[in-house]
Amino acid sequence: MRIGRLLPALAATAMAVLGLAPTAMAQTAPTPVTATQTAAATDGATPTAVQPIIGGGYASNAPWAARLFSNGRQTCTATIIAPTWILTAKHCVTGGGLSFRIGSLDQSSGGTVANGAGTYNHASSDLSLVRLDRSVSATYARLGQPGSVSVGQTVQVYGWGATSQCGSEANCQSRYLKVADVIVSGGCRDAYNGSAICARRGTGITAGGDSGGPMMANGVQVGVASTSDRQTTTAYTNVTAYRSWIQSIAGV
Repeated sequence: MRIGRLLPALAATAMAVLGLAPTAMAQTAPTPVTATQTAAATDGATPTAVQPIIGGGYASNAPWAARLFSNGRQTCTATIIAPTWILTAKHCVTGGGLSFRIGSLDQSSGGTVANGAGTYNHASSDLSLVRLDRSVSATYARLGQPGSVSVGQTVQVYGWGATSQCGSEANCQSRYLKVADVIVSGGCRDAYNGSAICARRGTGITAGGDSGGPMMANGVQVGVASTSDRQTTTAYTNVTAYRSWIQSIAGV
């Protein structure tokens, strides 16, 4: 069954946005996507009862990944989709002063650093396109079309977010990009009531700082991280449902 044909059928739970910057959306409870939290207390530490994204492992190849900073503070995850265009979550860009480290698995070094020069938010979903102040040569994320992802499919999610439930999630961000498998469970709603893909925990689950990061299905991006309960479910804004909007602005 294709995601685009599903109705939002999951029961509401306490889902919170995944960005670290405080926003008005941080206390919303959109339709759920469950995600369990397993992670080492800190990167490199011995795993505790909650395992080390939360769980998963370190990514070895993600040249389209971008770490988002707001006023110099690590905030969210993103992807570069064209020479001057970044795709991320709308709730990640409200703090302004945006900059990105692009094409490095290490959020603190390497890759290319560029600043945001313009922000374009979707009116009714948790999507934002950020125009960069320079052209960046990179391997750009390919975006999926309707039908690119199905219920029951195992997909990959990426982010530099918290690796455990550590109180303030800003204190346990991963220095290196992480990846985890999740299993698509159906259609749902994102933090702004937009069309979303819900997935349940596989090898890991998303947490604070993973917002705006990609859900990849067979090598194409089908979602942008919006919310998570940090335990069993996560919701990704359905990129395939907003392809015409993305193309109208970024040309891809």
